Amino acid sequence: MSQPDYVFALDLAEADNLSQEMADYLAFYQDKFGFTPNVFKAYACDDRKMRPFVDMYHAFMLEESNLSELEREMIAVAVSSVNRCYYCLVTHGARVRELSGDPVLGELLVINYRVAELSPRHRAMLDFTTKVTEAPHRVEEPDRAALRAAGFSDRDIFDMANVIGFFNMTNRIVSATDMIPNLEYHKMAR
Repeated sequence: MSQPDYVFALDLAEADNLSQEMADYLAFYQDKFGFTPNVFKAYACDDRKMRPFVDMYHAFMLEESNLSELEREMIAVAVSSVNRCYYCLVTHGARVRELSGDPVLGELLVINYRVAELSPRHRAMLDFTTKVTEAPHRVEEPDRAALRAAGFSDRDIFDMANVIGFFNMTNRIVSATDMIPNLEYHKMAR
């Protein structure tokens, strides 16, 4: 069984107005992975929107932080699980499998992180992630204190909040536009 491989009503043919920098960015992903992630194909329709999306993704997910890349991907999956975002569960679940070397962990986080064997640090991080995603108005100082007790600094909490916020935004965009993850993600790190 296969699924359609499409991105809303947008495709790379609409990318004529991309800056050279963003066109090079798409080419990098094509060369590195052999495909262009559908989320980037969608954003390619408008350079003014693609550039800040790419900049935020890099700032929150790839730049230096006390949160490891795996931890940031775990946050992305936990947010996406709460929001039932198919696109992000598939794509970031694949990254968790790849970065952790543990395909079971990737699947458990997609379904329910609470059944995974996690360190106290990761349990606190994902508990906080879930609360911010489900009920941000209920986050209080004891929630941040629990993170500090698990070893996170205030800067780490700020970085965590940015990743949580970014994926809540992204989940809503890809769900509203019915983006489908590239089929290649389903095969990664299995």
